Amino acid sequence: MQSELRGHRPAASVADPAPPDRADLDAAEAGVTALYRAHALGLMRLAHIMLGDRQAAEDVVQEAFCGLYRRWSHLSDTGRALQYLRMSVLNGCRSLQRRRRRPRAQPDDGQPVVSAEAAVITGEERREVMRALRRLPARQREAVVLRFYLDLSSEEIATTMGISPSSVRSATHRALASLGRMLEESS
Repeated sequence: MQSELRGHRPAASVADPAPPDRADLDAAEAGVTALYRAHALGLMRLAHIMLGDRQAAEDVVQEAFCGLYRRWSHLSDTGRALQYLRMSVLNGCRSLQRRRRRPRAQPDDGQPVVSAEAAVITGEERREVMRALRRLPARQREAVVLRFYLDLSSEEIATTMGISPSSVRSATHRALASLGRMLEESS
């Protein structure tokens, strides 16, 4: 009785969910595999930029895909699975940053991020931009990364971050102004 008053149900009253059938497992495998092939690299870039650590970024993205596979049959709209993955990756990055007690890894960990942006920005310039990006507040950094590295619209970013599109635009504007000042000071 006391445990029920505190919101806990006795263990005997919890029913075991039925195991998923083969069709559900096949659908989950096909859906997650297609998303992985199409978006894993971009999500790893997102996590790497947020964390500054390639191995941790790979772990966060892998956990997001595993979580999606486990929850596939519970998704109300499988067409929004990519948004679920983006949110999971961002939340995984946030959690890891909160748990870390040591300073974040330096932007240049010896493993360059291969992208169009990385090909244009060379050596020291790239490191300066990454250092400045990591000094931004979390919300601004997330908005800039989602906008310019994943090329998402304000509406997609708002859905991913759980804020309004106007807040996204505001955070992006402030971030770009701050980045401009930081990069001007360092040159």
